[in-house]
Amino acid sequence: MAIATFAPSFCCTRTEPTQLPRFRLTHSHKLQSQTRRLSVSCRLNSSNSLSPADNNNNNRYKLHDGASSQGRRNGSPVFVKLPEDSTMIGGKVKRRKAMAQSFKALEGVVVEVWWGVVERDRPGVYDWRGYFDLIVLASNCGLKVRALLAFHQCGSGPGDPKWVPLPQWVLEEIDKDPDLAYSDRFGRRNMEYISLGCDILPVLRGRSPIQAYTDFMRNFRDTFRPLLGAIITKLTWSWRSRELGEFQCYDKYMLASLNACAREIGMREWGDGGPIGASNLMQDPEHTEFFRTDNGLWNTAYGNFFLEWYSGMLLLHGERICREAETIFRGTRVNTSAKVGGIHWHYGTPSHPSELTAGYYNTSTRDGFLPIARIFGRYGFTLCCSCFEMRDVDEKQMNPFSSPEGFLRQLLLAARICEIPLEGENSATSLDDAAFQQVIKMSKFYSEGLEKPSFSFNFLRMDKNMFEYHNWVRFTRFVRQLSGSSIFRAKLDFRGDIRPSSASDFAKVGLAFAYC
Repeated sequence: MAIATFAPSFCCTRTEPTQLPRFRLTHSHKLQSQTRRLSVSCRLNSSNSLSPADNNNNNRYKLHDGASSQGRRNGSPVFVKLPEDSTMIGGKVKRRKAMAQSFKALEGVVVEVWWGVVERDRPGVYDWRGYFDLIVLASNCGLKVRALLAFHQCGSGPGDPKWVPLPQWVLEEIDKDPDLAYSDRFGRRNMEYISLGCDILPVLRGRSPIQAYTDFMRNFRDTFRPLLGAIITKLTWSWRSRELGEFQCYDKYMLASLNACAREIGMREWGDGGPIGASNLMQDPEHTEFFRTDNGLWNTAYGNFFLEWYSGMLLLHGERICREAETIFRGTRVNTSAKVGGIHWHYGTPSHPSELTAGYYNTSTRDGFLPIARIFGRYGFTLCCSCFEMRDVDEKQMNPFSSPEGFLRQLLLAARICEIPLEGENSATSLDDAAFQQVIKMSKFYSEGLEKPSFSFNFLRMDKNMFEYHNWVRFTRFVRQLSGSSIFRAKLDFRGDIRPSSASDFAKVGLAFAYC
């Protein structure tokens, strides 16, 4: 199956299983240095959000986003995404000491801010304490920070150490009305994100999902206003490789929309559900009635109708989120970005089935990413995309239909055509030289020939392996190559004057990270 959604996320200096894909929104901007009185105590403010209170303790912080003008030539800034569970419910930073140590070696980080943590118990009651603490901790280490507001579930279930469900009050509403969750043709519900079919319906205790996301963004802006350099970024999915995916259009809200569109063109029989003959998740697309090359239903009038409607629901959702975010952050000197999921499993086939089930109407005869890039350009968004480290030669050994390089090139060309900035990511933590060189190669594909290329990179993800000596040497060399920076802190300085420069020095310093 595959779920698509446009879901908001934010950044202050400061993201594909069985569902439609999701976009990811981003805000980034530069903040001037400010002095503010902060304390670790919190209060409930008039906006029903728990935020740090002022007192007589003077702490300096500076939050920003973007490249430093000092020491950086015409290069691209690199940020490191923190572990998903960097903060806990209740407003605590996890592994605080290890986090503070690792911050000393970096230039910028990405923080995921979970809806299910901040607005967990009651609608309109926001607890930002842990994230505020984490952002100030990073700021005090001189870091640039991107904070990603994630409105989807994290992890696979309660047994997953990284498990963060949707807010409890949202799950209670889904229990009352299961159609708020995505459903496939087999009736399997996906609780990862709220169905696009009820985007503007008052199904969340008098608010629509779009209103709930908007209120969350607005409260984030008001709470973090002194720090603002926010990036609204994507919701990410984990996809089982080589899946065809399932169309997620069988909840009553999606079916009502489909039925209305079919009636409008006088084809009522087309509105009863998703395509017949799409087969199961792992089947060869050539053995399916809908996706096969010869006489496949995807390339018929019915197929075009359904796929236009299905992808249109995602585009409409994305436009609503982009429009609300642009309005909320207008005048704050905040830049915005949104991410398109890296779905490349069947890019080498004519029908591109995994992209179709994910909500991207992209085939060998139709560009499905240009309309997305145009939305981003219309609202001043940067395009964020993954797969930068992936090579066709490696992927085709496991899946001959896959082409991450072809998929990425198409997205990069869409960004160039629409003249929008680009933000890259890797899909999996890979610390070998081949992966790093592939990132540099693909970044050049975007930037070469552009008068003023604008590119940055988010590295996934910080863990204990990243700080092992040989991995760290490779990573810092990559950052220097990409950023053109002469000031990157390539040596760790965790204990006074000790500056490890070899594997034995790392052992002496005793680097021990408690990441799971």
